[in-house]
Amino acid sequence: MSHHEKVLIIDFGSQVTQLIARRVRECGVYCEIHPFTKAAEAIKSVAPNAVILSGSPHSVVEAGPTVDKALFDMGLPVFGICYGEQLMCDLLGGKVESGHDREFGRAEIEIAADTPLFRGLGKPGDKEIVWMSHGDRVTAIPERFKVIAVSEGAPFAAIADEARRFYAVQFHPEVVHTVRGTQMIRNFLFEVAGLKGDWTMAAFRQEMIEKIRAQVGSGRVICGLSGGVDSSVAAVLIHEAIGEQLTCVFVDTGLLRKNEGEQVVSLFRDHYNIPLIHVQAQDKFLGALKGLSDPEQKRKTIGRLFIEVFDEEAAKIDGAEFLAQGTLYPDVVESVSPHGGPSTVIKSHHNVGGLPDYMKLKLVEPLRELFKDEVRALGRELGLSEAFVGRHPFPGPGLAIRIPGEVTPEKVRTLQDADAIYLDEIRKAGLYNDIWQAFAVLLPVKTVGVMGDARTYEDVLALRAVTSSDGMTADFYEFPWPVLGRCATRIVNEVRGVNRVVYDVTSKPPGTIEWE
Repeated sequence: MSHHEKVLIIDFGSQVTQLIARRVRECGVYCEIHPFTKAAEAIKSVAPNAVILSGSPHSVVEAGPTVDKALFDMGLPVFGICYGEQLMCDLLGGKVESGHDREFGRAEIEIAADTPLFRGLGKPGDKEIVWMSHGDRVTAIPERFKVIAVSEGAPFAAIADEARRFYAVQFHPEVVHTVRGTQMIRNFLFEVAGLKGDWTMAAFRQEMIEKIRAQVGSGRVICGLSGGVDSSVAAVLIHEAIGEQLTCVFVDTGLLRKNEGEQVVSLFRDHYNIPLIHVQAQDKFLGALKGLSDPEQKRKTIGRLFIEVFDEEAAKIDGAEFLAQGTLYPDVVESVSPHGGPSTVIKSHHNVGGLPDYMKLKLVEPLRELFKDEVRALGRELGLSEAFVGRHPFPGPGLAIRIPGEVTPEKVRTLQDADAIYLDEIRKAGLYNDIWQAFAVLLPVKTVGVMGDARTYEDVLALRAVTSSDGMTADFYEFPWPVLGRCATRIVNEVRGVNRVVYDVTSKPPGTIEWE
């Protein structure tokens, strides 16, 4: 992405730093997240046109994470968010204190000055709804700065040194709770930094094709298909770049949704004519999972077997030098964060940090710079059907982590049948695209029920559906009761072994990356 406009986001550990990047990308501007520990190197390697300082759970008062003050002498526009504002003030001669009233949640700011950051949002005296999350607060701003917004709990809710193009806010414009936060970010990018927005998915497609060709040369690539959107989009992109030099390996673990294996084979062999090896490994995976109940053990077992299967298949392909993976940008960011992060556990079935030493294959990761929604956009750009790219996310370990406790062939069949009915009813009701992710979970409990004239003692099935605008936070979907009723009736009547269905209405806390 060397010839594109670029924004560097310096991460100080905020759980929503990735949302900043998503908002910037939505504006058509390429950006990268780098940890504060590598900020100096990132400035050299990225050569950014502007810099954004993220929030943080830490405190400037207690010597929290920082950057070299020289950043502010480079002539770059800088936007500080929450902790980023406090750090900017601390480094440039202002003052930050703790012990004041904390401010968390919904708040109202009042615009205090005409400024490019609030262009199109209102005039001085107008109000905006924002999302605050801070314990410390700025009590004095550096010289040359002025106040551009205030709130009841933050007299310096937004500040600016317009001559040097330094702007900072105490709230979080990147979260959806700040009603017009994306417009503020857009204003920083275009009104303050003077960027034009030159990053498109069509451009990414062409540039990545050239990059793949340069990396692979005349070598051969094997791509491990999981059946999900990410690996499939990666495979179609690589095939467009190098054609018959790509061989896809689809490992049927027996843990996919009902009939999903056949759909994957049909898509790649019949529609795209991509060379495909279909490995029927159901018995191997189910055998390895026998007796395991700990979810992390199940994840690691599945991940290990995937690598073993790929290694076996690679040995059969003459000249195979590369292994393609559908690694996404959130995986990369979490893997290098000095703070750790949710995906250090959640992504334990991935190989973000590389392959085992004994594998001689080199990695090809064409989606490494993309977020999930951008992968879907790339899939559309490549001509994949909306029915495929719009599918709900499906976890790498498959149904194994939707069966708490030991996984057995009988439990897998039960869950596949129930899950298929659930999704069928959602589609019939026209609700599928309103839901970010829906799935069934076979609970490790049984309940007594009466079916007809007989008493039963069978499994309980939970249904979950969540809405999300970003995949970072989510809430339960408010189903129309008639739809839930039809789902429950069909599952109890058509799926042997289930006599009760419940709907999970829990919400997802901020900061997690993947629903399971």
